[in-house]
Amino acid sequence: MIKDITIGQYFPGNSVIHRMDPRAKMLLDILYLVILFTAKSFTGLLIATLFMILCYIVANVKLIMILKSIKPILPLMLFTAILNLLFIKGETPMFHWWIISVYPEGIRTSLFMILRILALIIGMSLLTYTTSPIMLTDAIERLLSPLKKVHFPVHELAMMMTIALRFIPTLVEETDKIMSAQKARGANLESGGIIQKAKSLIPILVPLFVSSFKRANELATAMECRCYHGGDGRTRLRQLKTAPRDYLAAAVMILLFAGIIVMNCNPLIP
Repeated sequence: MIKDITIGQYFPGNSVIHRMDPRAKMLLDILYLVILFTAKSFTGLLIATLFMILCYIVANVKLIMILKSIKPILPLMLFTAILNLLFIKGETPMFHWWIISVYPEGIRTSLFMILRILALIIGMSLLTYTTSPIMLTDAIERLLSPLKKVHFPVHELAMMMTIALRFIPTLVEETDKIMSAQKARGANLESGGIIQKAKSLIPILVPLFVSSFKRANELATAMECRCYHGGDGRTRLRQLKTAPRDYLAAAVMILLFAGIIVMNCNPLIP
């Protein structure tokens, strides 16, 4: 169901990961992405994935949320796996039919890419699960603050990114309501061919766009009524400060990065 999509949601908590500096979490999340694309072995990717699952446990985020965050990208994962199966060539095919040949190298690459995408989604989802939109805005603005010297609209960019992320769950919920209303009126949204399914999306997309523009207009009006004029002269209720837990998390992530590099240098590790 579309209502199971959890992208952009925030789950309040008081765990160590929730209380970390959002700037540190964003930088460590970027380092985690570098680790995933640096790893060249299944063992390295598996260790990185298990490490992130351990972070979910420490953050008291239910592991079922991992499955919900993966569900929307299953078609992409399947498409990627099929492409690798068909286009990665080797020496001896395991399966051959007409012009289709499947090689062991293609199977290995497909499984490797699927595991990498899984780890990627799991890591990025934890950032939004444990960081509120307001804290994300402050973190993005602080990290990009050097660009203010060249008159780059850092605050406006951070605000737009956070609002877009914040309204993903709202749009998902709105879409689910519209689909339920259309089904109650007798609309058939599941059967038929590709063209028929594309046509059936029109009664969903039109009211969704209307609702989105209306919501955006209401948000703009509310910000104007509260005298919002950008980031000039704005103060913050919560000041971002680093703590020993942030340095400890950085040290653990650097050790993980070093371990992955050592594994890449060892040809005996699968």
